[in-house]
Amino acid sequence: MHYFVTGATGFIGKRLVKKLLERKGSVVHFLIRQESEGKVAALRAYWGASAARVLPVFGDLTARKLGVAAEEVKKLKGSIDHFYHLAAVYDLGADEGGQVAVNIEGTRNTVEFAKAVDAGHFHHVSSIAAAGLYEGVFREDMFEEAENLDHPYFMTKHESEKIVRKECKLPWSVYRPALVVGDSRSGEMDKIDGPYYFFKLIQRMRQLLPPWMPAIGLEGGRVNIVPVDYVVDALDHISHKADIDKRCFHLVDPVGYRVGDVLDIFSRAAHAPRMNLFINAALLGFIPRSIKKGLMAVAPVRRIRNAVMKDLGLPEDMLSFVNYPTRFDSRDAEAALKGSGIAVPNLKDYAWRLWDYWERHLDPELHIDRTLRGTVGGKLVLVTGGSSGIGLAAAHKFAEAGATTIICGRDQDKLDEACKQAKAKGYAFIAYPADIADMADCDRFVQLLVDKHGGVDFLINNAGRSIRRAIEASYDRFHDFERTMQLNFFGCLRVTMGLLPGMVARHKGHVVNISSIGVLTNAPRFSAYVASKAALDAWTRCASSEFSDQGITFTTINMPLVRTPMIAPTKIYNNVPTLAPEEAADMIAQACIFKPVRIATRLGVTGQLLHALLPRVAQIAMNTSFRMFPDSSAAKGAKGDKGGRPTLSPEAIAMQQMMRGIHF
Repeated sequence: MHYFVTGATGFIGKRLVKKLLERKGSVVHFLIRQESEGKVAALRAYWGASAARVLPVFGDLTARKLGVAAEEVKKLKGSIDHFYHLAAVYDLGADEGGQVAVNIEGTRNTVEFAKAVDAGHFHHVSSIAAAGLYEGVFREDMFEEAENLDHPYFMTKHESEKIVRKECKLPWSVYRPALVVGDSRSGEMDKIDGPYYFFKLIQRMRQLLPPWMPAIGLEGGRVNIVPVDYVVDALDHISHKADIDKRCFHLVDPVGYRVGDVLDIFSRAAHAPRMNLFINAALLGFIPRSIKKGLMAVAPVRRIRNAVMKDLGLPEDMLSFVNYPTRFDSRDAEAALKGSGIAVPNLKDYAWRLWDYWERHLDPELHIDRTLRGTVGGKLVLVTGGSSGIGLAAAHKFAEAGATTIICGRDQDKLDEACKQAKAKGYAFIAYPADIADMADCDRFVQLLVDKHGGVDFLINNAGRSIRRAIEASYDRFHDFERTMQLNFFGCLRVTMGLLPGMVARHKGHVVNISSIGVLTNAPRFSAYVASKAALDAWTRCASSEFSDQGITFTTINMPLVRTPMIAPTKIYNNVPTLAPEEAADMIAQACIFKPVRIATRLGVTGQLLHALLPRVAQIAMNTSFRMFPDSSAAKGAKGDKGGRPTLSPEAIAMQQMMRGIHF
């Protein structure tokens, strides 16, 4: 038996050809562009068939009679038993002109060609989109009843099916598959489409929330999903049956799922929070269209919507179909498949395969260079306070990644030692002495950077000082607050504002401000430190809003406790789990790569939520910890280590282990 297939290189077409070749003695002719001749060998290898059984026919879907040479038409005439037309644009986001050219005119050209070669039976693979947004149940014997065909994809799929029904002089059959997803046995898929558009949203939820936390989902209309293996098996089986002339078959799931159910099934497959509570999207229908249109005309609303849609990879029209109103009857298809063993598998049984394949092969993040080298390689990075601790660890990472790395600090000896370390590892730092707490020296340093380097691409505001002392022990130490604010806030601000004009001129730049988990938890004994970092956080939020359209981005890192020289005087931290400087440097690297607004630990976020929702409870908890842990020897005025190791209660020791990284 001889077959002809258009769209044989597509997702469904490749698998259909393979299925047809399983039939004894079958020969498949397939349409392919002349410029794609080099792909033929790979296709034959995929199909596992010889050149004698798989024959390319060179042509173009958009040309009259597919642009196939007259000699080829003559050779094929009368030899094709079954002609399958699958070539089409299956993309909601494609432009209308392209969809008209392929879906409508391409079908007309295919029908003409099938008649020219006198094919035995014409099989047109349409789509449930041909029904438009029909309100109710759309049966297999319905066509003219389709409604709400305004969208180009719905319109072109309807019109292409009309051409077959009205203009095809051969025996014909129409097949309307539902939303086709990956193979139910392997998960294999070739592009992001349909429910896959929501996978990025589910992935983000998994990253932010623990899987046991209930989530709110959006309930909508019924969405019909079928795996590609079912579509191919059903199409192959039905197309070879008798008595199918001028009939249509819905290759759909007889049950179907609500949009909310689909999201919940994939959330479970992704080990993301389950969507246990649903909001019916139909409730939004009460908003008049004129008001919706007016809102979208407001620039901030439009920018926010576009940013969210882009970030989640959702096409412009996706949300328009959340309340999809159509259900599909499939009695004729089920009757034709009776006894074959071909049936639609339950989505719950194979959703995990689809998710796994998407995350391994289709996730857009896989195709973006998310390495530190890809981000900062060849760029100029400034790390303040880069001669020791977190700053030095971060500087090593940037230099290893190929960045021109500038470090600054007050101590020339430490800067020299840092440069020696870098040289020993095979790269170099550019080191400048600078006192960030001195405004005049900040101005000198910034001017030096502009004159010698033209500014910087990445600014890491790491230089800072911390003071752990209770307020009641600070009544006569107002200078603690002044010097902490001078470095942590005014110094960082002076450097940042000095370098911002250059970033604005280049329309790019990223600033990372090292803040503290204490800003989120309002840590006692750190009032001077937390206040200075909170001031920097507030300024950064304002700056982020002002420069968001200038290509300048900011990240605040609410850093947990890190084992650095800054915490050495507080002996109580010897027993507290802390991050290594290298781990803190990893957080800085992530801030440069992904450029989030904020990086914070779950403990910090929990503390912030507790203070926002239950402030009195938060105060009691923090006060208890405040009284549980004593001041350090240095805070009490002891010299050296005369204060000895503080004695802690069993409760204090237990809390130390529980509250990883929080400042007491």
